Amino acid sequence: MNIRDFRKALTGISGVPITAYGTDGEVNAHATRTVYARVATAGIHNIVAAGNTGEFYTLTPSEISTVIEAAVAGVDGKAPVTAAVGRSLREAIEMAKAAKAVGASAVMSHQPVDPFAAPAAQVDYFRGLAEESPLPLVAYVRAEGFGLDDMMRLANHPNIAGIKFATTDILLLSRSIAASDPGNALFVCGLAESWAPAFTAAGARGFTSGLVNVAPQFSLAIHAALESGDFAEARRIIALIEPFERMRTKYRNGANVTVVKEAVGIMGLAVGDVRLPGLPRLDPEDRVKLADLLKSWATKGRKLDTAV
Repeated sequence: MNIRDFRKALTGISGVPITAYGTDGEVNAHATRTVYARVATAGIHNIVAAGNTGEFYTLTPSEISTVIEAAVAGVDGKAPVTAAVGRSLREAIEMAKAAKAVGASAVMSHQPVDPFAAPAAQVDYFRGLAEESPLPLVAYVRAEGFGLDDMMRLANHPNIAGIKFATTDILLLSRSIAASDPGNALFVCGLAESWAPAFTAAGARGFTSGLVNVAPQFSLAIHAALESGDFAEARRIIALIEPFERMRTKYRNGANVTVVKEAVGIMGLAVGDVRLPGLPRLDPEDRVKLADLLKSWATKGRKLDTAV
């Protein structure tokens, strides 16, 4: 896939599937492939392998490769597969090359987690990876402290297809979009459905989603509403998912992946616990609340399937 076509996919939903583990705690490639197949069959536009909802930082490099291979097999050409890469710059470059070898369409670089990382140097990290990557790159910008010049250095690199903007600095986002060439990197909402209306109003296109593992019909309906300019409808559907997303923010986002994996388990696919340092399981009270919420979504989801 060329970078122009990939940018079109980025204007849609970038879904981030979970990673399934067996009872032994090891990656279950078969179940993981099933998760990816479900998300692809739902019609999600871009599928991110081993992203944050896939527990990137708890996986070993070899496990990341296993997940990416499972993703490519499960998606089976229905959408681009964007392989998550990261850690040291040297490792990220090798991961990008390996991702191309197994059939990924692009790569997404997690922001470096070094406690002494400087904003301008993090931009150098992204640009250095973009120089060496054989696939288009999505730069995942998650920390505060970046300026307009930093964003332009990312947006103007010819191999950076998009910037996953995952901070609440809407002013920087809008200034960056206004200053960038429309033919260059796309700014994508990296804070999922709840923030998508505000980001879209600022000029971003598309959004990331972990909800697609559970209720892709809601994500697709929100995207369709925003694409048509119907912000009221987008907000109406976001109100339906708000309890789910709020539950994910517990423990300073420590339950983020836990809620998604528990929901998938309630729906009938065993995917194992979240690895440490994430919250392994929900407490019984939250598990009951989640099950009740999923039941309440069943009728609403069918109505959306008919309408979308």
